Amino acid sequence: MNYQAFLIKYSEIGVKGKNRYVFEDALVRQIKFALAKVEGDFKVEKQSGRVFVTVDGDYDFDEAVDALKHVFGISAICPTVVVDDTGFDDMAQAVVDYVDGEFEDKNFSFKVFGKRANKNYPMTSMEVAAAVGERLLAAFPEMRVDVHHPDKMINVEVREKISIYSTEIPGPHGMPVGTAGKAMLLLSGGIDSPVAGYMISKRGVNLSATYFHAPPYTSEQAKQKVVDLAALVAKYSGPIDLHIVNFTDIQMYIYQTCAHEELTIIMRRYMMRLAEHFAKEDGCIGLVTGESIGQVASQTMQSLNCTNAVCSLPVYRPLIAFDKQDIVDISEKIDTYETSILPYEDCCTIFVAKHPVTKPKLEVIEKHEHLLDEKIDQLMQEAIDSVEVIHVK
Repeated sequence: MNYQAFLIKYSEIGVKGKNRYVFEDALVRQIKFALAKVEGDFKVEKQSGRVFVTVDGDYDFDEAVDALKHVFGISAICPTVVVDDTGFDDMAQAVVDYVDGEFEDKNFSFKVFGKRANKNYPMTSMEVAAAVGERLLAAFPEMRVDVHHPDKMINVEVREKISIYSTEIPGPHGMPVGTAGKAMLLLSGGIDSPVAGYMISKRGVNLSATYFHAPPYTSEQAKQKVVDLAALVAKYSGPIDLHIVNFTDIQMYIYQTCAHEELTIIMRRYMMRLAEHFAKEDGCIGLVTGESIGQVASQTMQSLNCTNAVCSLPVYRPLIAFDKQDIVDISEKIDTYETSILPYEDCCTIFVAKHPVTKPKLEVIEKHEHLLDEKIDQLMQEAIDSVEVIHVK
């Protein structure tokens, strides 16, 4: 069937109070942004608890649906037939024509769900459902009604026009991006951090990102891998400014100066300092990491306490209670997994101690960091001055 409209459903936005329109308007903007890359003349507008997408002329149905499936805030995408309200008989015939065109085999149970958003319509929602059901049974005797567990749900929504649909394609849910501020994602080449970026964007957060590059110990392929991961996350989050920080000199200085069992914690603390610097420059109000309690030595609660201590911005960890398989499952769903497992190491994996401390004491780490006082400020400034920023769409 040639659909020229999509009825877009949302869930969580619907429980908002008097400012619900703010979230609806943001959703409309994000839908327009997503469909801008799909060839076709799309129009997006909101109507009493729904958003409608209509299109004039030819377009690629699959591309349009894929674009909509990347818009946070959408709970369902319903390919819809829309007809003018010219009376019940015409509406009932339109539903019969819809069912005839949509389902070649009519041997199924069904239920008609009527929704009268236009309260001036002379029939109630229940009356619409019952009367349309009668017309369908008369037109297709092989069909049968089952109001509890139907094979097919035929939806008829009455507004200024009549919307008819039976398919609900799941959307990503969440909140529209741009409704909850901006955060800086510490993006590595691993599995976890892209998922963390996806998860925090699902709550309406815009993203910037910081990646710590350590040439020659990490290759240009490792850098490109992170750029590719940022692009996959950006399909959901929108454009990301990716900060490529040359971390080699800082990392080597820490390696040569500090106790090896404390390398990871001290390196992480300087990563957090640098990420926060760029976060504040970008107007971010938080940092985001892919850490999960106990996954590695630097992610014990004691270790997280030590890295948190250098930050004035809050640190958000969407994956904090996830196990690895939970994270892998999401990475596969959002298509980052195959890129994440490419064998190009990031700077965190190059200088790993054989026996890293798992329960560091903050006062001890702070004391030992003073061993770096001679050069660390200069190296930090050089890293800031030499940053490369890539605008990832």
